[in-house]
Amino acid sequence: MGLIIRSSAIHAAGCYTTSALRKGQRVAEYTGRRITKDEADALYEDSLVTYLFGLGDGQTVIDGHCAAMFINHSCDPNCETEEVDGRIWIKALRPLAAGEEITYDYHLYDGGDDEALCNCGAEKCRGSMYSAQELKRRKAATKKTQSRIAHRNEEKRQMRHKNKS
Repeated sequence: MGLIIRSSAIHAAGCYTTSALRKGQRVAEYTGRRITKDEADALYEDSLVTYLFGLGDGQTVIDGHCAAMFINHSCDPNCETEEVDGRIWIKALRPLAAGEEITYDYHLYDGGDDEALCNCGAEKCRGSMYSAQELKRRKAATKKTQSRIAHRNEEKRQMRHKNKS
């Protein structure tokens, strides 16, 4: 099994298989130096593009330096990630044909104000690389903020009205 990096319709460069793969087959390992989330935040504070993969403990990330770092996100992926003994493996969800672009769902959960817009083009694209759970959390937080703003604006309006009387 081989992998090749070439241009992608999803995002700049993508990772493609050079041979057919069977369902469940490991496609690649996501490797690179391991740093803390805080180190990654400081290191890449002003970077538009990063190749970071968060491990299950939530405090450690892999700073990608491998072919797997070019695997693009898709809301309808053909692969998934699996953490085994602190190692991240990408494995096929279905048989893949030679030359097919490898994708997995990033399920992002951290990114500040970044919208992390998705360009996968899947029929049921959710429009973001954030996980469905993170999108719900962000929507609820926005709704709560909007409610607070509306409440403050109403208090100000009432104060202005009271002062005019």
